[in-house]
Amino acid sequence: MKAIRVHANGGPEALRYDEVETPRPGPGEVLVKIEFSGVNFIDVQYRAGKYKPPQLPFVDGMEAAGTVVEIGEGVTGVARGDRVAYTMILGTYAEYQSVAAARVVKLPDDVDFKSAAAVMLQGTTAHYLTHSTYPLAPGDTALVHAGAGGVGQLIIQVAKKRGARVFATAGTDAKAELAREAGAEHVIIYTRQDFEAEVKRLTDGRGVDVVYDSVGKDTFDKSLNCLRARGVLALFGFSSGPVAPFDPAILGAKGSLFLTRPGLNQHIATRDELVSRTTDLFAWLKSGELRLRTDTVFPLAETATAHTELEARRTTGKLLLRVGGQ
Repeated sequence: MKAIRVHANGGPEALRYDEVETPRPGPGEVLVKIEFSGVNFIDVQYRAGKYKPPQLPFVDGMEAAGTVVEIGEGVTGVARGDRVAYTMILGTYAEYQSVAAARVVKLPDDVDFKSAAAVMLQGTTAHYLTHSTYPLAPGDTALVHAGAGGVGQLIIQVAKKRGARVFATAGTDAKAELAREAGAEHVIIYTRQDFEAEVKRLTDGRGVDVVYDSVGKDTFDKSLNCLRARGVLALFGFSSGPVAPFDPAILGAKGSLFLTRPGLNQHIATRDELVSRTTDLFAWLKSGELRLRTDTVFPLAETATAHTELEARRTTGKLLLRVGGQ
């Protein structure tokens, strides 16, 4: 089969389009023929060596949708021919992958492979951030960084469903319009506006209840300053680089703030939690309450170009790889 492997950590050029042996499912596993794989910043971090893979070379990618073509010993509840999706399992930039059956979810008939691959990682992230990390309630205020990105647009939509008043940041007028279409009440164009000053102005000096920050180094200090007393900074990514060490006493001085670094794995750790979150997402897709922007699709062989575009922040919405039909 074809797969995108990293033999040595580096830039997008480290992604190699290789011919490798097709895996077989072990006990408790299913073999999935992948149709689409999502592209996410965590894939960039693995490629660059900021997260340690099991070994080199490794197949990159953490999100996919496809069809079960073989089942391993002891598997129940999943059958050949089932349409499934999964996330947070390294190795999705490939035509086939063996996956623990307990980690896949079946797709409703009205959810296609493209939508499923687009919503698994970023959708479940938006869900846990708005329902668990800081459970939004009607009237709460939230600041969402990178509001035009795939996860940013989903967080905005789910936050609005929860009744929150949502502000967002974006780098250009075009991206700002996408964040507004997702439901942001105000979008701050950070390339020409100070987002801290704007948030204070928009909240009459109070600050927001929560900041959902996937950017990291470039936004961290001002994100803290945007919070009201006892507010929460949910730092769930670091696309601009890691945050420098700091004195936790700063949190007290700025108003008894809370800082958390949540991760998706801990929020889909049980089968029940995974199914609960994805059931909500699939239902919202069916009803039209959740809209996906999946215009940017690259063939598997052009994964390096996809990474280049993602790192340059030239993409909006969800970035996908078309694997089936290569």
